[in-house]
Amino acid sequence: MQLAVTTRFLLPGGQLEGLGRYCLETLRCLVRQHPEVTFHFLFDRPFDPAYLLADNVVGHMLHPPARHPLLMLAWYEGAVATWLRRHRPAALLSPEGFSVLGTRVPRVLVIHDLSYLHRPHDVGGLMRRYYAYFTPRWARAAAQLVAVSEATRQDLVSQYGLSAARILVAPNAPAAIFQPQAEAQQVATRARFSQGQPYFLFVGALQPRKNLANLLRAFGLYQAESELTGEAADVRLLLVGRAAWRTGPIFEAFRALPAAVQAAVQFTGRVSEPDLAALYAAALATAYVPFFEGFGLPVVEAQASGCPVLTSSVSSLPEVAGGPAAALLRDPTDPAAIAQGLRELATDAALRERLRQAGLANAATYCWARSAEVLWQAVEQAVSD
Repeated sequence: MQLAVTTRFLLPGGQLEGLGRYCLETLRCLVRQHPEVTFHFLFDRPFDPAYLLADNVVGHMLHPPARHPLLMLAWYEGAVATWLRRHRPAALLSPEGFSVLGTRVPRVLVIHDLSYLHRPHDVGGLMRRYYAYFTPRWARAAAQLVAVSEATRQDLVSQYGLSAARILVAPNAPAAIFQPQAEAQQVATRARFSQGQPYFLFVGALQPRKNLANLLRAFGLYQAESELTGEAADVRLLLVGRAAWRTGPIFEAFRALPAAVQAAVQFTGRVSEPDLAALYAAALATAYVPFFEGFGLPVVEAQASGCPVLTSSVSSLPEVAGGPAAALLRDPTDPAAIAQGLRELATDAALRERLRQAGLANAATYCWARSAEVLWQAVEQAVSD
């Protein structure tokens, strides 16, 4: 079988975020599970040969590089559609949430979220119109749909009127590198990143949907009360991730904090994967409270690392986190409620240990190999229809 795969999010340099991570990890498993298949990876720019994950993978660079809606239209409906007409693979797998309308090749589409509907003001107008026009059409044209969580599956049903029976679920999973580390390693990590102090950790791109302004306000409230009570006022907040888009309100919230609280907040930018694994394992807790997520990979990465998690009580996050038994769930619109969660985590060692153990058990239920098997099931269904 010849299978085409859109791999536009496998970016050179290995700086992968959610979509790229999903593509890499599921495809790494898929190509090894099916050596009888030739996988044609379709890139939109020069690619790292390391992304040709096995001997049965062939890479193709198709122009133009697509990082703007008009160029994305040219790439998917022009370059990719033309390649599909010429080569006629058995199916097209799109694990990154974008697909092609102008083809008769059976399509398998993974949809990660419908955030453009729930948070339309978080993206630019042209990109929002691109999503609004194409996403429902891609979903209806696909021979088989895959969602990354049950919450996203139900969102597709309610928003697009699709049948739940034609949507499989193939979730994200933590990579093997995310696991608990010895106390000596944790001490060394805190010495490197937080001047030896305990810290709360946020991981993700700095953009509006991640709700960093409210997290910063909550940290300020936590610090103010800690100063009054003398409880763990030396705790830091580490924000790990690139400045993505519309970061103005984030830095405005930061500048509104008292100088002493600002000094306890550290923007690290991106870090290497080994450093990220170490940061999770050494954190007092991970505080990840987005307004909306289709999955929320940092939740299970933290849990797999033995790190207690405070996350949002909305969208997919209670499902992914394992419910209130495995994480503290808080209203992302309420900085005071988030601050109370931070306070509980900072002062209650028994709570941290309970969440650590429950989180490890929850994270163990997610597996990239099993998600790759679901993708293959979707491909088989698409080809047989």
